[in-house]
Amino acid sequence: MADDTSSPMDRFCGSTFWNATETWYTNDPDFTPCFEQTALVWTPCAFYWAFVIFDFYYLKASLDRNIPWNKLNVSKALVNLGLLVITALDLIMALVKKGGDSELPLYDLDVWGPIIKFATFLLLFIFIPLNRKYGVQTTGCQFIFWFLLTVLSIPRCRTEVRLDAERQKILNSQQPSEQDFSWEEYQFVSFFIFFTFTSIMLILNCFADGMPRQTKYQRGENEIPELSASFLSRITYQWFDKMALKGYRNPLEEKDLWDLRPQDSCSEVMPIFAHHWNQNVRKNYKNKARVEPKAQFSNGNVTFENPHGEKNGRKKGMASIMPPIYKSFGGVFLFGALMKLFTDTLTFAQPQVLSLIISFVEAQDAEPEWKGILYAVLLFVLAAAQTFILGQYFHRMFIVGLRIRTALINAIYRKALRISNSTKKESTVGEIVNLMAVDAQRFMELTTYLNMIWSAPLQIGLALYFLWQQLGPSVLAGLAVMIILIPVNGVIASRIKTYQIRQMKYKDERVKLMNEVLSGIKVLKLYAWEPSFEKQVLDIRDKEIATLRSTAYLNAGTSFLWSCAPFLVSLVTFATYVLIDENNVLDATKTFVSLSLFNILRFPLTMLPMLITNLVQTQVSVNRINKFLNSEELDPNSVLHDSSKPHPMSIENGEFSWGDEITLRNINIEVKKGSLVALVGTVGSGKSSVVQAFLGEMEKLAGVVNTVGKLAYVPQQAWIQNATVRDNILFGQTYDRKRYNKVIDACALRADIDILSAGDLTEIGEKGINLSGGQKQRISLARAVYSDADLYLLDDPLSAVDAHVGKHIFEEVIGPKGILARKSRVLVTHGVTFLPQVDSIYVIKMGEISESGTFDQLVKNKGAFADFIIQHLQEGNEEEEELNQIKRQISSTADVPELLGTVEKAIKLARTESLSDSISVTSADSLMGGGGSLRRRTKRQDSHDSVASAASLKKKQEVEGKLIETEKSQTGGVEFAVYKHYIKSVGIFLSVATLVLNFVFQAFQIGSNLWLTQWANDQNVANDTGLRDMYLGVYGAFGFGQGVLAYFAVVIVYLGGFQAAKTIHNELLAVIIRGSVCRFFDITPIGRLLNSFSGDMDVVDEELPATMDSFMTFIFMVLATIVVISLSTPIFLAVIVPIAFLYYFAQRFYVATSRQLMRLESVSRSPIYSHFSETVTGASTIRAYNVGDRFIEESDAKVDKNQVCKYPSVIANRWLAIRLEMVGNLIILFASLFAVLGGQTNPGLVGLSVSYALQVTQTLNWLVRMSSDIETNIVSVERIKEYGETKQEAPWELEQDKNKPKNWPQEGRVEFQNFQVRYREGLDLVLRGVSFNIQGGEKVGIVGRTGAGKSSLTLALFRIIEAAGGRISIDGVDIASMGLHMLRSRLTIIPQDPVLFSGSLRINLDPFEIKTDDEIWKALELSHLKSFVKSLAAGLNHEIAEGGENLSVGQRQLVCLARALLRKTKVLVLDEATAAVDLETDDLIQKTIRTEFKECTVLTIAHRLNTILDSDKVIVLDKGQIIEFASPTELLDNPKSAFYSMAKDANLV
Repeated sequence: MADDTSSPMDRFCGSTFWNATETWYTNDPDFTPCFEQTALVWTPCAFYWAFVIFDFYYLKASLDRNIPWNKLNVSKALVNLGLLVITALDLIMALVKKGGDSELPLYDLDVWGPIIKFATFLLLFIFIPLNRKYGVQTTGCQFIFWFLLTVLSIPRCRTEVRLDAERQKILNSQQPSEQDFSWEEYQFVSFFIFFTFTSIMLILNCFADGMPRQTKYQRGENEIPELSASFLSRITYQWFDKMALKGYRNPLEEKDLWDLRPQDSCSEVMPIFAHHWNQNVRKNYKNKARVEPKAQFSNGNVTFENPHGEKNGRKKGMASIMPPIYKSFGGVFLFGALMKLFTDTLTFAQPQVLSLIISFVEAQDAEPEWKGILYAVLLFVLAAAQTFILGQYFHRMFIVGLRIRTALINAIYRKALRISNSTKKESTVGEIVNLMAVDAQRFMELTTYLNMIWSAPLQIGLALYFLWQQLGPSVLAGLAVMIILIPVNGVIASRIKTYQIRQMKYKDERVKLMNEVLSGIKVLKLYAWEPSFEKQVLDIRDKEIATLRSTAYLNAGTSFLWSCAPFLVSLVTFATYVLIDENNVLDATKTFVSLSLFNILRFPLTMLPMLITNLVQTQVSVNRINKFLNSEELDPNSVLHDSSKPHPMSIENGEFSWGDEITLRNINIEVKKGSLVALVGTVGSGKSSVVQAFLGEMEKLAGVVNTVGKLAYVPQQAWIQNATVRDNILFGQTYDRKRYNKVIDACALRADIDILSAGDLTEIGEKGINLSGGQKQRISLARAVYSDADLYLLDDPLSAVDAHVGKHIFEEVIGPKGILARKSRVLVTHGVTFLPQVDSIYVIKMGEISESGTFDQLVKNKGAFADFIIQHLQEGNEEEEELNQIKRQISSTADVPELLGTVEKAIKLARTESLSDSISVTSADSLMGGGGSLRRRTKRQDSHDSVASAASLKKKQEVEGKLIETEKSQTGGVEFAVYKHYIKSVGIFLSVATLVLNFVFQAFQIGSNLWLTQWANDQNVANDTGLRDMYLGVYGAFGFGQGVLAYFAVVIVYLGGFQAAKTIHNELLAVIIRGSVCRFFDITPIGRLLNSFSGDMDVVDEELPATMDSFMTFIFMVLATIVVISLSTPIFLAVIVPIAFLYYFAQRFYVATSRQLMRLESVSRSPIYSHFSETVTGASTIRAYNVGDRFIEESDAKVDKNQVCKYPSVIANRWLAIRLEMVGNLIILFASLFAVLGGQTNPGLVGLSVSYALQVTQTLNWLVRMSSDIETNIVSVERIKEYGETKQEAPWELEQDKNKPKNWPQEGRVEFQNFQVRYREGLDLVLRGVSFNIQGGEKVGIVGRTGAGKSSLTLALFRIIEAAGGRISIDGVDIASMGLHMLRSRLTIIPQDPVLFSGSLRINLDPFEIKTDDEIWKALELSHLKSFVKSLAAGLNHEIAEGGENLSVGQRQLVCLARALLRKTKVLVLDEATAAVDLETDDLIQKTIRTEFKECTVLTIAHRLNTILDSDKVIVLDKGQIIEFASPTELLDNPKSAFYSMAKDANLV
């Protein structure tokens, strides 16, 4: 080769660098030796030097240190050393053997080649000890380097082997050879040693190094395998196999999950975020006075600075969360973005390769076969690379999302503990919780898409560029169509939104109504009103379904547009292309390359509008979070802790406000050490505010507040956590049994704890739902006492407890002889009784202290205090003995006649009000239905075998401590029966129609594409415009058909879904409304039922139809792909079976694991929010006890626990995606290979089949997603179906009811014959053989202490509980023989607690709307409501709030009376209200009943004896049996009767 034409590379090697005839235009391709020794070796080296920065970054970021030497890293070091030696030797040999005297010239290559290799190997060698020292177990760059080096050395193997064979030939040929082959021989040997070593290094790099010795965080048994997985295992997610297998074998449980990766835990994420946040906050202050160190992680506390700052620091603006987020998590995000850029480029390489394949087929045998194979493999390699990189990209994005969420949740939590009261007023607890639940979650969903902001325009730009190359300017026509479709979609979307808002409104209405129906189900059943309410619910439901239908038509519209869009675009573009110019002819390459480019275009165009709405939503969320994080905080310096002051608690000249006007002024209070100070005053005078001022909760405008020592605080409204009773009392302190028991007894909790099923280990529901007000208050007090503080702030702790308990607590705890006698305490109280025993009293009036002093001083003053006492006594809620005590105290002090007079009056009032229930010496026995005796029995046995039974008792207590049967979290797969049930609900016709329409739709799509291939292959089109127009016309017709079918296919799926939703809802409603009260409603919490009506129905309404629709589309697309590929290359069918198997297994493994992970994740998510809302409500208590840090740690632990469940489900997604996409890539490989090798001569068909194959990966991926979504969502149907098995009550109507007279019962004779009843199977009898006979028109009172069975009697009369033996007959008819509605509508009851429903007053009186207005007004007049209703603007249509909130309790009681008057049947049951309703109302009711129900039989369940003294007969019940049945006078004459002793206790005799 002449020197002048040679390139620099040729001179460098001393031989040709690139020879196209040898490499490309040949049947036996080969590279030149020069190319093999330079390009193929330097490419991997260049790669490594370029990316070595990542290796350094991993060293820096590693949390571990010091991996011990082991077989793996020692062999790595040795082999690497071997490579260094070989390359060094190469250099030396070259210098020795060539150049100088020898006839072999020395080229640059011989020197530089080894040097470059040596430098690279040296760098790699240095990393072996470095990685060991810094605990890096595997690195990707090195793996890729060895992989590239090995693969790229393979061509040289072939060359060397061939050369060696030639040399042998020459040597073997007998001619004596002059040539010296020693250099070539050396090269041959050295290369193969080098090749062996690189292959060994590749294999060694497939494994990860051993475990590091030092780790920053304890690595447990359960550590996540990812941490010590090799690079190969990481990119294929092979380390997840174990979990997938486990989840497939049996459902995963929490203990099977791995620990969180340390770098994702709160303790790693928070300090970084806090540091950047604080920097950002400081930047916002102009005065740079305060320079603080970085956010340090001292003992697990992260300090966040307050962006609101001191009052003086001038603010430049709000501190935003965005800059800290960029700075904290931007690195990983950018790395992800880089990957996205890679994959985007790879996407566009595919159509280019496709055009090569098509032209290869067109050329027909002109090209050598190896090129076809090369193209097919190239397509596969591109697809595979894309799969792996995308997998890592999504994984990275999810991690960023999770970390941002962690950071935000924790920032919000920490802020919530410090916000001032004015901030708190601005937003409800619900809104603050939503910041965490909704807004922080938004970020997580956005991160995966965020890169589309730049990636979508880039993809669109590239696609247009390549399309322009194919079709020229006519692309613009297609683009125009796409752009026009976007706003059309926008319009539809906004329409859908209005419908959604409307539907949400209906849904809220329906759920609210259901809530009332379920809460008041007992009353509904007593009145036999269920049908009316069932109808109301169904009416709302119909509107809801109608709205959903409209949405469905619109949804179908969008899907019509999107399924037509690609088609319309291609149609318009091709039409423009062929019509612009006679010479433009479509051939196969142009057609299919353009089609695959159009398909690429589809994705970014769909994503952009979605992304924009998502961004807008996230922007809103950011603003909301910013507003919250920038809101005002409590001033930590408002309370001083100056120990030099004389008294432990004092306020001097204090002025305080709650954020707006001044609430307290001129406050001067001193609390001496160990004294008890009482704050008294009328309601709203500011007593509690003084306590809050001590706590630093109020805004201090002036003055000094000082407290010295540890605080304990008992708020007015007890704040109880959702934990056991014991945890609530200990409140994070250690358990000291003696002290604990002392506290329990002092706070009178012993009896309550004994009643609770698991003692003090009973779990308390959220907000203390299963405790009475008094119990909560006492637990709150016990918490304070146990904390053993120095200062006690007691905000009216005695208001919620009964008088005698209050007295006990005052004596044992608060008073001068109580546990707290030595502490300094401030007591806010309403009770006058204890005031004589306190050290000093401050009287507060209108936010000022009007007077202070001891009790005696204040009584003498005759000032505000005396007024307070008089006013208090007139309210009359004190017990008699206490009043006597006050009387003594006052009379001994001074002569204040008006005071004494008031006291006397109050004493009289107290006597008459004594209730019969205060006599009932209730034992825990009757209350718990025998639970008490059981506990006594266990105690007796305990002494015998205490050790053995202690454990079992604890178990038993834990089981008993759970209030309600726990809800089953479904495990395992869903039975086929559920699907069958759903399909049945859809209806056969619609189900079949769905399948048929989808089938025809795909047929049309394939048809139009086949038509296109026909067109592209037709050679005559070029000369015949008529033919061309015919092709174009038919193509258009196909497209039109496709669109119409797409629309109907979607509509039908949705309509079917709504049909099912309607059926399922109505069945559920019917079943539940007919449920038996005792056997179903009493043991099923309302929340769970409501969840079925809202949550589960929501899934059935919205999620399921949408999922079904997508599922249908995808499954038919996959089938279409298989059909098309098999049409063009029938041999493909052979491969389909093994591929289908692979696919099926991946899918089964995934669905089982993923479903369970999703369940675990949602279970672990709610504790974060409930703990947060608990914290927000109890913030002042948490601050008072100064346990904020403990709560922050708890919150962090809950977030981490949620991540533990969340992370594997993210990985499961990636695991599946990688596996499925590889299956899809195999389809691409085989489709293209068979197309190339199968001797297919029709280029159009080949193009079609490969372009279909290119889409298949996405489709397969979605198909599994959808099928697992269907499984997840169908669980709702399963849950609803389970309610179908609820215990039903007897039928409402029976045939034989029709022949009963209209006015039955005519006499009202009620007869019980040996009647027995129990609440549920397996419980004791509550009535044990009751017999009595009541004549028509008699008035009978029923008395007995709590739990004697009084209410059970009425419930049995209405058949709310069914007889267990004996019978009840009314007018001689056995009530068990009629329909329930027949029975219940002919009896009238005035229930104990008045239940009202939201709706008009009229609906509340007469829900079936059968009475005239006059009748209703008459009833209102008799029940003394007429004037009130007349005064309302809306009259009878006055809207009543939920639960009757906008009426007083007395008015509600009167409404119930009006209901009874409207009904007016022969038998009336009156269940008296337990609490004394104000006495006037009570008298009104009694009077009305005496006059209006003169002729009726009236059964009264009495709690106050005086109401039944004038009745005809009295029934005295005890333990479910009648002990006395006679007239009251008769019983009162007999001093031995039980009735007499009751009357005596009530001061009636």
